[in-house]
Amino acid sequence: MTSRTRYFVILSLSVVGVGVSSGLVAYYVGFPARAFASQGAEELQYVPRDASVLAYVDVREVMASELRQRVRRAMPVGHEDGQREFQNQTGINIETDIEHVVAYLQADASGGSMPGSGMVLARGLFDEVKIESLMREHGAKVEQYKGKRLIVASPNGVAPAGDPNSTDPVPRNTPPNFALSFLKPGLVAVGNADLIRHAVDLEKGGENVTSNTDLMNRVKSLDFGNAWAVGRFDVLQSAAKLPPGMNQLPAITWFSVTGRVNDAITGVVQAEARNEDAAKNLRDVVRGFLALAKLQAGSQPALQAVIQSLDLGGTDNTVALSFSVPGSVFDLMAPAREKSVEKPAAH
Repeated sequence: MTSRTRYFVILSLSVVGVGVSSGLVAYYVGFPARAFASQGAEELQYVPRDASVLAYVDVREVMASELRQRVRRAMPVGHEDGQREFQNQTGINIETDIEHVVAYLQADASGGSMPGSGMVLARGLFDEVKIESLMREHGAKVEQYKGKRLIVASPNGVAPAGDPNSTDPVPRNTPPNFALSFLKPGLVAVGNADLIRHAVDLEKGGENVTSNTDLMNRVKSLDFGNAWAVGRFDVLQSAAKLPPGMNQLPAITWFSVTGRVNDAITGVVQAEARNEDAAKNLRDVVRGFLALAKLQAGSQPALQAVIQSLDLGGTDNTVALSFSVPGSVFDLMAPAREKSVEKPAAH
């Protein structure tokens, strides 16, 4: 079994808490209810009613966790390239500047081949002047919209759509303009420029995600950790470009992921199937995967520890997979990495 396959489960679980905070933000620049009782509630006014996926991460808590430090020691340096590039482009250091984020995705309303668009709302301490200056140095343009300054940068270095200085045609299915705006002191919106404009509109009033009963009822039912996500599976599947094999799963309508990251990572992945028969079929698929994983774990202590932590459950049309992975698992990955690095290239 290749190293990619060997650590697939470990990487999938760690992304809940460690990767979502940088991965969600990195996605938008082209490269992650009780949780809202004290944090995140204000951000919801900027999320549109038709949001299909909603996520929250206590970035400061996750980044300061012992597990995060273990992951940094075990993983190749390249896994941080996205957040480093984001900092070079925007001047925002994900690890030190951000307290928490609320993020969302929307379905592709056009029905085209582009994934849905989305936005990250980050709370923290930001040097607004420095950030705007750095983005302008990278070709971004500043526009005024209803009293807010939007710093707009087009994908692939092409001037923003509608820019009179642009001589480049905008190809079909080109990703929308990326933008950044400080909605309030300490609150920055990052993502699709049109959605940021809509967020500014919502500040003045209008229906936001709190009036989306289907989504918010599922959010309120979560057993929250310091990272979670909930939403429509089809939108996640499109935006995240999941492996083709995922298309063969029994029909899943909604999903949720909750994780608690400290010196370990614990949580639950839950899928809501179309009906009870689909849920039964999905449980059978997961049982088969777990049985195969146990056979393939062999003498790999890291993978064995992950597999042993998995517990399949759920009732009616839901399927739940809980996990509790100790931080020591990531220490076991380091020797494998060092061995692969030291291995001479084949000639």
